[in-house]
Amino acid sequence: MNRKTFRLFYYSFIVLFTYFIIAAPVSAATWGSCVQDVDVATLQCLVPMVERVIQGVLALAGVALFVMLVVGGYNFLLSGGDQKKLETAKGTITGAILGLVVMVVAFLIIKTIATFTGVGSVTNFTIPQWK
Repeated sequence: MNRKTFRLFYYSFIVLFTYFIIAAPVSAATWGSCVQDVDVATLQCLVPMVERVIQGVLALAGVALFVMLVVGGYNFLLSGGDQKKLETAKGTITGAILGLVVMVVAFLIIKTIATFTGVGSVTNFTIPQWK
């Protein structure tokens, strides 16, 4: 990994880290009714926690896709006619597009399963109330 690519990944990491640090306290207020009167978390707190983890992973995957496309395009433009650099850049862009295709196909498979099984939504994570 050359110095410029390392800088790009480093600054992208700093931006993401700052986003998650600043956004976490703001979204912490929306835990809903999982915290009872005595400010103790219950089993129902797993639902918002899992939702936030999934949102974070999807956001991170989107940023990684964007960074891979930018790095691949940058290397493609600056290959200078060198076939080895050109093939590496094409491989990076192909890998990023393949990752996007895998994410979209996985989402469509989940939606298809939800439609054929009659489940309202497979993507909604809920824990039933115990009585």
